[in-house]
Amino acid sequence: MNASAASIPPRVVVLGGGSAGWITACLLAREWGADRVTVVESPEIGIIGVGDGSTPQLKALFEHLGIAEAEWMTACDATFKLGIRFTGWSERAGYDSYFHPFPSPVDLHTEPGFVHACALARRGFEAPAHPDAWFLAAKLADEGKGPQAAPNFPFAPTYGYHFDAYKLGAFLREWATVRGVRHLPLKVANVEIGADGNVAALACSDGTRIEGDMFVDCSGFRSIIAQQALREPFVSFADNLFNDRAVVMPTRRGDSYTPQTESIAMKAGWRWSIPLTTRVGNGYVYSSRHISDDDAEAELRTALGAEAVGAEARVLRMKVGRVEKSWTRNCLVAGLAQGFIEPLEATALHIVIATALDFVRAYEAGDMGDGHRDEFNARTAARYDAIRDYIVAHYRMSQRTDTDYWRENAANQALSDSLKAMMTAWFTQKDIAAANIETYQTPHYAPMSWHCLFAGYGTFPPEAKMRPRPAELAAPPLAEAETLLAASASNFAPL
Repeated sequence: MNASAASIPPRVVVLGGGSAGWITACLLAREWGADRVTVVESPEIGIIGVGDGSTPQLKALFEHLGIAEAEWMTACDATFKLGIRFTGWSERAGYDSYFHPFPSPVDLHTEPGFVHACALARRGFEAPAHPDAWFLAAKLADEGKGPQAAPNFPFAPTYGYHFDAYKLGAFLREWATVRGVRHLPLKVANVEIGADGNVAALACSDGTRIEGDMFVDCSGFRSIIAQQALREPFVSFADNLFNDRAVVMPTRRGDSYTPQTESIAMKAGWRWSIPLTTRVGNGYVYSSRHISDDDAEAELRTALGAEAVGAEARVLRMKVGRVEKSWTRNCLVAGLAQGFIEPLEATALHIVIATALDFVRAYEAGDMGDGHRDEFNARTAARYDAIRDYIVAHYRMSQRTDTDYWRENAANQALSDSLKAMMTAWFTQKDIAAANIETYQTPHYAPMSWHCLFAGYGTFPPEAKMRPRPAELAAPPLAEAETLLAASASNFAPL
């Protein structure tokens, strides 16, 4: 237990299971003791599980909980993920596809050359500024190799996973309840608010009344406690992000897989392809203003071809945005109840983990004091808004112009000042690392990510205006980088 001696850990009631609810419960149990945590999970409500991806934060979660990788991956049909390949987002020749990697120690030696190449290309000089040639994860994914190196090579990349979200929630539920977390399979009928304005208890349909000191709302888009009972305002991102639906369907997986998430541009959005051990998860994220549900399903089936024949499709509605405050009264909000930014960069569980751990630190520092709560809310809102900026940049900077959807995204002026600052820094040849710190203070995305996004689309002067590099400007060390990456990749085995 990590709570300070001056405070007693609160009795925490988590409403809702699934990945978000059980991740939060496990982390709070790890920090404050399993006997302090109760999860109320309705057996009647289904979990949205479509084949999900993660950032490396999920790896850190299991290490923090002391759960062996082989144990949970086997239980959740999980595979490795080295990054995301974006295909069809740009019409510029040579930039029809790019890989956004998770970093590795080896990249510290190659990234400066990539940044230099980008700097040259931004000024209109011919340079090898496509990101795929500069990073180890991209090379490993291209060769179908996993992220675990030979014992004599200690410079493996960080990595994430693909997994079955439903099975992940079930696995964590088992792990938590065995250790003493109380699990109540009950349906909540009413949230009782006390005279002081705090949540007093959850009243269940069978008459059970569940009291607590802190309540965590993981009830999905319904947000039963925070948005319904406590009237916490919701900040919509609809002006920034057009996509509000997804049609999903599974298909058969072959004998091998590439350790990457596929993000492929479509007429009114993009589709993902996520390889699990048992199947491939597919989904088309789209704007209902630009395409109907039926047409989106038909477009997805056409893209998948024969594999989609007989596959069952589901349409999911997405509420894109965040609550104004993630800690309001004695309620913490997590998962879809807290907010949702479309799954383009697989940040959903990353935010859940960060929210829970930051909440523990804030609570222990000030219990229910307004100061620590306000600071926590400001940090959490900034995290959401920074991720939103990075996602919006994918659409605003896209070089695709073939449909109204893409043209409207490219013309979208509903941009935050922070995103405008990053775009301006790129186009005016400013130092992106310095601009990142100046804009976000504590950046959520590293300069490498911003460079990969802008350069991956070919966001440089028009091809006709590019000119040879002057002799007085050093050439990017591409040959040296390729030699280093090839030697490094030889220490990894095919999956």
